[in-house]
Amino acid sequence: MEQETKSHFFAVRTTGGQEKVVMGLLENRIKLKKLNIQSVLLLENLKGYVVVEAIDANAAFDALQGIRHIRGQLRGELTFKDIEGYLVKKSTVSELVVDQVVEIIGGPFKGMKATVTRVDQDKEEATVILLDAPYQLPVTVDANYLKPSTH
Repeated sequence: MEQETKSHFFAVRTTGGQEKVVMGLLENRIKLKKLNIQSVLLLENLKGYVVVEAIDANAAFDALQGIRHIRGQLRGELTFKDIEGYLVKKSTVSELVVDQVVEIIGGPFKGMKATVTRVDQDKEEATVILLDAPYQLPVTVDANYLKPSTH
């Protein structure tokens, strides 16, 4: 039975705009010294920070020692929930099928129900006919604005 290693996420403060540089320096150091760092994340909405995934605070601290543009040491531990929203989700478009009833969860038609008439995998959008409209109105919407209806 393989032992699952529990990793921890740490937010590391950097000079604003230097997150990519810090990330590059960290990646090089991890490769060269074969450090015990699982990943380094750059989150778009978290300006001035890089997230380091490591076995423990010591491993993260060792990896960060002396790297340029690091402004502060570890700012406490982040939970997976803290960063989960930033990770790339599986596209909704792969779950959509023609004639399926969906709920629109974003955009101008939010809250309406519709039937899928066409799915464009490449553009990640779907053409739907609104069920709440008085007449058949085909609308093309971003697939991420759709979720399969529970009714």
